[in-house]
Amino acid sequence: MQIQVGNSPFNQEQAKLINQLLATLTDSQKIWLSGYLSGSITMQEDPVTEQVKSAPKEVAILYGSQTGNAQGLSKKAKDRLERNGFKVNIFAMNDFKPNQLKKVDNLLLLVSTHGEGDPPDNAIIFHEFIHGKRAPKLEKLNYSVLALGDSSYEFFCQVGKEFDQRLEELGGTRIYPRFDCDLDFEEPADEWLEGVIKSLNDSNLSKDQAGSNVVTSVPTTSSYSRSNPFKAEVLENFNLNGSGSNKETHHIELSLEGSGLSYKPGDSVGVIPDNDPQLVEELIQASNWSPDETVTINKQGDILSFKEAITSYYEITVLTKPLLQKIQEFLQHDRLNDLLAKGNEKKLRSYIEGRDLLDAINDFSVWGNTAQDFVSVLRKIPPRLYSIASSYDANPEEVHLTVGAVRYSANGRERKGVCSTLCAERLEIGDKIPVFIQTNEHFRLPDDPATAIIMVGPGTGVAPFRAFMQEREEQGATGRSWLFFGDQHFMTDFLYQTEWNQWLNNGVLTKLNVAFSRDGKEKVYVQQRMKEESKELFAWLQGGAVLYICGDEKNMAKDVHETLIEIIEKEGNLSRLEAEEYVAKLQQQKRYLRDVY
Repeated sequence: MQIQVGNSPFNQEQAKLINQLLATLTDSQKIWLSGYLSGSITMQEDPVTEQVKSAPKEVAILYGSQTGNAQGLSKKAKDRLERNGFKVNIFAMNDFKPNQLKKVDNLLLLVSTHGEGDPPDNAIIFHEFIHGKRAPKLEKLNYSVLALGDSSYEFFCQVGKEFDQRLEELGGTRIYPRFDCDLDFEEPADEWLEGVIKSLNDSNLSKDQAGSNVVTSVPTTSSYSRSNPFKAEVLENFNLNGSGSNKETHHIELSLEGSGLSYKPGDSVGVIPDNDPQLVEELIQASNWSPDETVTINKQGDILSFKEAITSYYEITVLTKPLLQKIQEFLQHDRLNDLLAKGNEKKLRSYIEGRDLLDAINDFSVWGNTAQDFVSVLRKIPPRLYSIASSYDANPEEVHLTVGAVRYSANGRERKGVCSTLCAERLEIGDKIPVFIQTNEHFRLPDDPATAIIMVGPGTGVAPFRAFMQEREEQGATGRSWLFFGDQHFMTDFLYQTEWNQWLNNGVLTKLNVAFSRDGKEKVYVQQRMKEESKELFAWLQGGAVLYICGDEKNMAKDVHETLIEIIEKEGNLSRLEAEEYVAKLQQQKRYLRDVY
């Protein structure tokens, strides 16, 4: 049907344009256009509604993230809030100007706790500001906090708790209670966000607007993720250490073919492991529950046998204070009650260290009347994150890992790392293992490939720097690169030695310093090598180099951080305070980046 000038309100030119458009439209497009035009007329007739919808309520999201979890949840929160009609601004805490906080009306703060109650690197400055004398009064602020942590640590979700309390002290109004999330954080995070959106709608919007903004069902596209991992096939798995080494470090190559997953250097792979079969059998024998007895494992009502549940679903290798408190509710055991008593925190920490669920049974007896009672106190096996040791551009549809096997003796028993010994002892070529990609925007190569980089990565901490070198080689990067690597012995523990030598020879790697702690009379570590090169290292920093650290936080990373301050103090002829400010500025400029664990 053609629109005619004589039987329509359009002039000849308008009729011609409309007819040309209509000829190209499908029936569904015509229906959509009809609804759109009808809605636009309604809006013109109701200027008040138009004004409300054109000025949505604003929400600011701030995140503090070390490994990317808080950042990922922040992006999900932003998407969902925008679908519900809010205008959302999202910032990493180190990208947010603290003096702008007074202008924020609605704040969502998502933050992880790192190490022993410390803020993640990108939250340190904001955390100090909020808790300092310059923090403003925030009587107009509405806020809510989502705290991420690991209940196996004493200071569980400590940073989130501190932010929550401090914002209240500054006059803010809590629009929804703080949620403290353990390693299995997705469900509680969703519950928190649902509550936040309802509270924002109830407090900030009229009933009509709130109703029009609520989205009851949003279609989502299927993708592999933390909650829906991809089963990646093992392509390679071999020990990097030489014969006679005290260590066992496996290089593992996984296929991502068909997953649609990709990554960037600096990202991590999450691996969801099974528990050690021997430990599972010992636990079944000690508990006296039938391995075939069924238990419900989640809110969805999924059912597994007791053996399957403690093999592939529940964590059985770690004791925590919250777990022991739940066990005590069943047992009322005198010794356990003493451990949990106020004032015995040091005694409790000493007991928890190196013990597992089997120890708890042996020491306090089995709890509950059924296998269901027994597992009701347990948490889901958390995924293990490993820094990616490959470049996707150099290895399309593959991802490489560097995994050090963890084995030790404690309290009269031999212990094994859950995932690391799965990789070392039971993972064969051709097997499949559930994985997902954990993005980490805070550990990235410079945008400009001409920028110099300094990498400090002892042991398995070298993994992301192998990815960096592969990526720089693919890019044809012109920037200089310098690696500090350390381990126990040169002959057996120089991980990826051949590759580092190749990159030195072809110029992808400019400079290499190594420290092998057990090869001489005195132990030598990477921080000593840094001190020996202090003048040149400071010159690289002065010239704009980006410094990266990857590895153990408790010892190495702290020692390297202290060494860095000392080098800057010495070579820059600065006071201690000035050197600390120099380092803080490097962090603000994203020129001092850490991937520590």
